[in-house]
Amino acid sequence: MTDIRVYTARALDEPVRLPLEEALHTIECGEMDEEVGLMRWGSNYTFLVTLVCDGAGLLAIYKPRDGERPLWDFPDGTLCNRETAAYLTSKALGWGLVPPTALRAGTRGIGSVQLFIDHDPETHYYTFDRARLERQLQRMAIFDAIANNADRKGGHCLIDTEERLWGIDHGLTFNASEKLRTVIWEYAGMPIPAAILADLHTFCARLDDDDDAYTRAMRGLLSTSELRMLRRRVQELLADGRFPLPGPGPNRPWPAV
Repeated sequence: MTDIRVYTARALDEPVRLPLEEALHTIECGEMDEEVGLMRWGSNYTFLVTLVCDGAGLLAIYKPRDGERPLWDFPDGTLCNRETAAYLTSKALGWGLVPPTALRAGTRGIGSVQLFIDHDPETHYYTFDRARLERQLQRMAIFDAIANNADRKGGHCLIDTEERLWGIDHGLTFNASEKLRTVIWEYAGMPIPAAILADLHTFCARLDDDDDAYTRAMRGLLSTSELRMLRRRVQELLADGRFPLPGPGPNRPWPAV
C-alpha cells in the first residue's frame, strides 16, 4: 500500500489521500496541535487529536499512559506499549492490519498515537460481509493468536472505504499468560493457509534474530517473559498448522461489540 485515506485538519468532512510514509512521519513526529475531543468508549482516556507536520495536519487517536485504568492482570502503564507493539508486529508480518502507531509524547504525556482510519462506525464484524473478507479475517485471527489478544470485539474490526480490514484497540495484548478472547472463531481447527504459514516462518526468523530492528524495538516495549511467550506462540502455530481452538477459560470478550 503506497497511500492511505485519512481525515485532516483542513478536511474534517471529507477524507483525503496521503502517501503512507507521510502519514507515518506525521504520527511519529508531528506536533500534537489540538485535542478535538474525548472518545467516550472504553474505560481508559482516549482522545481524538490533530497532529501537524510541515503545515499539514491529520487526525489521530491518542491514549496517554496517565489515563490508563490499572488492571490486575496487566502491569500498570503498559497498555500504550502494547498498542505500539501490535502495530510493529502487524508490520513485521507484512499484513498491515493495525493502523500506523507510535509511542511518543503528547499533550498529556507519553502515550500511543494511532492514525485515525476513515470508516463507517455502524459497520463492524457482525455487519460486514465476512465471506468477502475471508483472507483478511484469517490473517486477523492468526494475528490475534500471536499477539494473545484478550479483547478482539466485533467493534474492533473496522472496514475502510476500500474494504480493507483494520484492527484497533490492542492494549490488552502480549500477556505471558494465555488470554486469547476474540469473536473470530469461525476458522478454529481449520488448516492455516500456506501463504500465512510462509509469513509466519519469515516472522519467526526475525524473532530469532536479536539484531533485527523489529526484535530490538519489541524489547523496549514488552518484558522478557512476554517476548519469550510471543516466540512460543508462533512456533506452536507453525508446528500445529491449524487455527487455534478456544481455550478452557473465557474465550470471547464482553461486550461482543
